[in-house]
Amino acid sequence: MASRFEKFSERARRVLSLAQEEATKFNHDYIGTEHILLGLIRESEGVAAKVLNNLKVDMEKIKSALEFIIGKGEKPTTGEIGLTPRAKKVIELAVDEARKQNHHYIGTEHLLIGLMREGGGYGSNVLESLDLSLDKIREETQNVLSRTVSSTSTSETYTGKKKDSGTPTLDEISLDLTEKATNGELDPVVGRDTELQRVVQILSRRRKNNPVLVGEPGVGKTAVIERLAHLITAGDGLIPETLMGKRLVTLEIGSLVAGTKYRGEFEERLKKIVKELTQAKNCIVFIDEVHTLVGAGAAEGAVDAANILKPALARGDIQVIGATTQDDYRKYVEKDKALERRFQPVTIEEPDGESTVTILNGIKKQYEDYHNVKITDAAISSAVNLSNRYIPDRNLPDKAIDLIDEAGSRVRIKNSFVPPELREAKKELDKTRKWKENAISGQQYEKAAKFRDDELEQSAKVEKLIKAFETNKTKDAVQVTIDDISEVVSMWTGIPVTRLDNEDKEKLKSIENVLSLSVIGQEDAISSIAKSVRRARTGLKDPKRPIGAFLFLGPTGVGKTHLVKKLAEFLFGQEDAMVRFDMSEYMEKHAVTRLIGAPPSFVGYEEGGQLTEAVKRKSYCVVLLDEIEKAHEDIYNILLQVFEDGRLTDGKGRVVDFKNTIIVMTSNLGSSQLSATNLGFSTNPDTKIEEADYNSIKEKIIKETEDSVRGFRPEFINRLDDRIVFHPLSPDHIFAIVDLLMKDVRERLLEHGLNLSWTTSAKKYLSEKGFDSKLGARPLRRKIQDEIEDKLSDDLLNEKFSAGDNIEISATKDGEGLIIAKKKATTKKSSSKSK
Repeated sequence: MASRFEKFSERARRVLSLAQEEATKFNHDYIGTEHILLGLIRESEGVAAKVLNNLKVDMEKIKSALEFIIGKGEKPTTGEIGLTPRAKKVIELAVDEARKQNHHYIGTEHLLIGLMREGGGYGSNVLESLDLSLDKIREETQNVLSRTVSSTSTSETYTGKKKDSGTPTLDEISLDLTEKATNGELDPVVGRDTELQRVVQILSRRRKNNPVLVGEPGVGKTAVIERLAHLITAGDGLIPETLMGKRLVTLEIGSLVAGTKYRGEFEERLKKIVKELTQAKNCIVFIDEVHTLVGAGAAEGAVDAANILKPALARGDIQVIGATTQDDYRKYVEKDKALERRFQPVTIEEPDGESTVTILNGIKKQYEDYHNVKITDAAISSAVNLSNRYIPDRNLPDKAIDLIDEAGSRVRIKNSFVPPELREAKKELDKTRKWKENAISGQQYEKAAKFRDDELEQSAKVEKLIKAFETNKTKDAVQVTIDDISEVVSMWTGIPVTRLDNEDKEKLKSIENVLSLSVIGQEDAISSIAKSVRRARTGLKDPKRPIGAFLFLGPTGVGKTHLVKKLAEFLFGQEDAMVRFDMSEYMEKHAVTRLIGAPPSFVGYEEGGQLTEAVKRKSYCVVLLDEIEKAHEDIYNILLQVFEDGRLTDGKGRVVDFKNTIIVMTSNLGSSQLSATNLGFSTNPDTKIEEADYNSIKEKIIKETEDSVRGFRPEFINRLDDRIVFHPLSPDHIFAIVDLLMKDVRERLLEHGLNLSWTTSAKKYLSEKGFDSKLGARPLRRKIQDEIEDKLSDDLLNEKFSAGDNIEISATKDGEGLIIAKKKATTKKSSSKSK
């Protein structure tokens, strides 16, 4: 049986083996309580058999009754036979019974008592029908055990493999990697020849023969040790004779400390292990996270694990392989010079893409077998490339392996839904089995026999449906493809990396049209943004830089911030799906620490930076730095690396990836150039703004951004993708903006069941009264609030309108005010509707 049964006695194991034989004999694809009882009867020498004999139980009668009840299946079983939930419960109760009686083994007597304690299966029902009870069996079991003269003649002791290892204390809290390698329980390991050779050399030294593998999480430190275990067990000459026959066991510090409640228990346990290792001389201990030795088990005034191990390590009495990260090695091990000199560091670097592909090809069979899929070569290459590009905060090969694993899981789940007819057939079968059990419990054997016949018929039907289902699955071999890998990356990161379908293509082609509906009169800015998004989505952008870095210039109120909001809404579905910073809050020199995090020993160090943490949580986003000219100049310096390399190091030394962000900065710098001319906001429809004048002013604004005193430094400007001067707004633009703001009011009224429309005269009034040549479009919002929203709120409170009413807003005859009134139902003029 499986290794979890290693504490079972030989006879108890034989009972389970006989139970499996009985299930096979009756063509059953499961091992139930009835099969365990048959196994106990066939095993005639154990304590359980003696107990049943002493209670005058007719074994043949039980056997005949069980065989009649359970019946025989129509077709021989194929594949592995598993335990039913009731049978598993019997085994759990047997283990519990042994623990209660302080037995260090699980014998046939414990299985018999577990069978009776479970109480709901065929096995216990048959025994109860013979007037046997749990108390009777327990009492007779004690009698049999007490009459036993020699514990070896009748008692069924634990026969696990580790009893002769010479390291019993270590075996209780460790895992034997060489044994797992022998049993084929470790995944194959590919590569790492150089690092492995260095480890073997250190292990073969006379003194200080303790290597410690140092590398970032996920680069394959543990895999090197697993490959060493493979080589030790293979015995094919790839390792020296000095290591042949060695045991390689892995020890967790948590297991070492667990259960040591009282002072001195931890030290005693560890010294015991050191003594066992010293005497055995054939054991190498691998300690993952070896830095946890420092301080482990050290209560007040006690000695920690590191200090207990130091003498044995120095003498070479024991051999230890450690593994830890660069940061933890520097923080804990290097500080303890005595501990550091006893270990020889071996640096494990992150493998390159080509090496990772080789590693994945070496282990893909294990994942194919587990998920029952076929992993294509293209999927493996894609996992390496996409994980490198979009998951920069983790290391190869771990992140690529995780991608393959989850993609396999995703594909398997999509293709493994059980057909409805099979689900229904299984429900009917379970129902029939339950009825049969109830009949047996009531000793209605004729009715149980009828249910048994129904069960056989339904079992055959279920088996037929399962075979058809499995055949259909194997006809078309399910493959893990590039698309599956891309979908998993998108789920992990939120970055759209899947292939473009027709809907995506149409959406990308229509960016300008969609944004132009909400942002009026800024075609140049919209076009520049749209191009950067399309470059990124088609995979043609520079992979080392952000999607785009833009500086929006122009006077207040022309739509700079509004465009960024609408871009976020287009990409993510909502306006607030962006990371926004008002740079007027970052005017002081120390404000830079708020963006990237405070350095060590400063207040707020553990909290991280506002900018770095936001982008770390959502790496695909729009970052808005509003009014950038108001920020302290030190903030410009940290943005240089973001614009050029798409990365920023936070206060904790972690690198945050900005390669999938769109960074937009707004500035009013140079707006005085517009105020100094007639080029601004005009509500006079006869006024035409000449493009030549705009270009002239644009050049002046661009030059002002390069001014050494008021503007930005050349290295900052040079890293931007574009500097965009927003156009002033024409009368047509003003009219369109009125429509946009009024539509927002209408949407809010719809929540009250009211509809809103407005006339051209109302639009003209609002556009003339709501604009200021210096403040842009923002006063228009305040005008609508004062003239419309405030009046409507009073009307709603006074119940002037009721649900279903149509409200119309028009200008007075003299054009100096607005009229808000209920629109008559007979009115059908389309001119009164909003554009």
